[in-house]
Amino acid sequence: MFVRIVKMSFQPEKIPTFLENFDQKKENIRNFPGCRLLELYRDKTNPNIFFTYSYWDKEEDLENYRHSELFKNIWAETKVFFNDKPQAWSVDKVVSLA
Repeated sequence: MFVRIVKMSFQPEKIPTFLENFDQKKENIRNFPGCRLLELYRDKTNPNIFFTYSYWDKEEDLENYRHSELFKNIWAETKVFFNDKPQAWSVDKVVSLA
């Protein structure tokens, strides 16, 4: 299993629309084959910055999602709200805190 972390910075006036869109689409992403977890976090010091954390069984599952119509549609809707270039990391999960 590995984790995908994406940092996104939004135009302040677009945040409510982003949150509404995320709420509508999150279950579709969570139910995509290989996705084990999807969470959204907001930075405490800069409320324009959000992070998504998603857990995937294998990298191929994430790549399948990234090439899917679901992702293409979500990304097309979301990227117009950015005020900075997003950053992404793929990391191996080493230890579980639970």
